[in-house]
Amino acid sequence: MDSRTGLPVVGMVGGGQLARMTHQAAIALGQSLRVMSIGPDESAALVAPDVRLGTHLDLDDLRAFAAECDVVTFDHEHVPGEHIEALERAGVEVQPGSAALRHAQDKLVMRERIAAWGGAQQPRWAQVGSVEEIAQFAGGLWPVVLKAATGGYDGKGVWVVADESAAAEVVQAAADGGFEILAEEMVPLRREVAVVVARSRFGQVSAWPVVETVQENGICVEVIAPAPDLTEDGASAVTAMAIALATELGVTGVMAVELFETTDGRFLVNELAMRPHNSGHWSIDGAVTSQFEQHLRAVLDYPLGATTTRAPYTVMANVLGGPDGGPGIDERVHHLMARWPEVKIHLYGKQVRPGRKIGHVTAYGDDLPRLRAITRDAAAYLREGVFHD
Repeated sequence: MDSRTGLPVVGMVGGGQLARMTHQAAIALGQSLRVMSIGPDESAALVAPDVRLGTHLDLDDLRAFAAECDVVTFDHEHVPGEHIEALERAGVEVQPGSAALRHAQDKLVMRERIAAWGGAQQPRWAQVGSVEEIAQFAGGLWPVVLKAATGGYDGKGVWVVADESAAAEVVQAAADGGFEILAEEMVPLRREVAVVVARSRFGQVSAWPVVETVQENGICVEVIAPAPDLTEDGASAVTAMAIALATELGVTGVMAVELFETTDGRFLVNELAMRPHNSGHWSIDGAVTSQFEQHLRAVLDYPLGATTTRAPYTVMANVLGGPDGGPGIDERVHHLMARWPEVKIHLYGKQVRPGRKIGHVTAYGDDLPRLRAITRDAAAYLREGVFHD
C-alpha cells in the first residue's frame, strides 16, 4: 500500500511502451504504478516517477521489486517461468499467474492445451526437430510455417520455408539457439483478426470488438475496430471463444487472441498475449475504457469498465522508425497536428531505429476509408517527414 495515497501499488515488470501507457491510465485512477526497468532510458522509465532498475532475468531483482508491490504484472512475456513460480511460492500476488502465462510464453504448450480443451480451432501443427520430420509434416505441400516455440515476437522467430533446404537452416538455428520448433500449415488466409478480452480476479469478463490487424513483414501496421465485413454471428463466436479460453486458462488481466480468418470462413487461433496488446491500442481513444485501464482494474479486482466504442470505426496506425533516425520529430508533430487535427498522436519516447515501433496514431469517426487514409498518411509523415499528396 502506498503510504502517501493509501492506495494499492501495482508493479509492472518491464519498462516498454505498454508500461508507459499503463502508467498513464493509472494516473487517472489515483494509482501508483511502479515500473521495473532495465535502464533509465526505457519508454516507461522516462515518464513514470516510481522506477526500480533491474532485470527480469534476475530473481533477486524481481524479489526486491515485488516486495514493494501489492500486485505484480507484466509488460512482456520474457520473465522466466521458474522466477514467476518462485515469487508465487513466496506469497507474491502475481497476475496473471505462472500457470496461465506459460501459454503465452511457449507456443507448444499453448497448442497442446487448446487441442486438449477443444473449444477453439487451430492450424494443423506438430512439434518437429529435424528436416525429416518437417518434410513428413509437409507431405509434399510446401511452404510450411516454422516457429520458435519460445522467444519470438513481431515476426522474429517465424520462418516460411519452401523446401527441405530452407528447413535445414531453421533446424540449425534452433540447435544453435537452443529452442524447440513448431511446424504449422500455411492456411488459406483471408486476413488476420484479433479480439482483446479482460478477466478480473473475481471472474468478471469483458471484451472489445473484434478488430482486423494488417501485417507487413511480420509487423502489425494498422488496426481497424471493428473488423469490417465481419458478420455479427462471426464476431459473437470469436468473442465467446476468447472469453471461454481466458476462463479456461485462469487469466487475470487483459488477454489478446490473434486469429487467422481463412478463405473458407474459419477462425484459427494463431497466438496469445496475456498483457495489453498492440491490437488494443486503439481503445485509448476509441473506447470508453482502454485496455490499459481495464488491465489495472482486473489485476486489482476492481469492477471492469465499459468497452463501448466512441464511434462506428476507430483506426490505429503504428509509427515505425524511418531510415533517417527521425530528426526534427517535434517539427513533424507540429505539422501533423495542423494538417490532421482529429488525429491523436502517441509517441513512446524510444530511440528511433528503422522498422521499430516508436508510436501510433489514431482517429475515429464514421468514414472508414478516410480514417484509414489519414492515419496511414500521418504515420508515414512521422516516419519520413514527407507529405505524400
